[in-house]
Amino acid sequence: MWFKSAFGVCALSVLATTAPVYAQDTKEASPISVETANLKKNIVGVWGLVSYKVEDKETGKMIDAMGSSPRGRVIFTPNGWVAFNLEGSDRQPAKTDEDRAHLMKTLVAYIGRYRVEGNQWITSVQTAWAPEWVGTEQRRTIEIDGDFADVITPWRKMPNWDSGKLSRSIIRFKRIE
Repeated sequence: MWFKSAFGVCALSVLATTAPVYAQDTKEASPISVETANLKKNIVGVWGLVSYKVEDKETGKMIDAMGSSPRGRVIFTPNGWVAFNLEGSDRQPAKTDEDRAHLMKTLVAYIGRYRVEGNQWITSVQTAWAPEWVGTEQRRTIEIDGDFADVITPWRKMPNWDSGKLSRSIIRFKRIE
């Protein structure tokens, strides 16, 4: 497995340098930074949603898009799959089409293959709650500190909230497994 050998080289060089190291088992050497190797190792697992905030770019206002106690999980596998399901607070079963439409505004869910570049993970979305995300790449900046991961999305127009204005999500997860 190229990752294990590359990570071993990275672990040994982390104290000496932050220059790229090279994978051992590939036909062509490809650079893997220490930051990338560490994130690839540390991201794997099951993460529970702690908080979900949305910032409006134009006003700087924080939008309570998912309520005060959202729930959800993100699962990263060692072989490059991610499953992401986040729900807003106090969701109730739908009784009408209007209720079902409202529930879509308090949901973010997608599955795909992910890769790590520096301090970001990038998902090639294969299935999603919003059809316009299928076939796209979703890039997230992540900082892992112990059992917590802080995630920031790029500025974008979310299909769920803020009336098509630019916003970004600021999300906190806690490692469960």
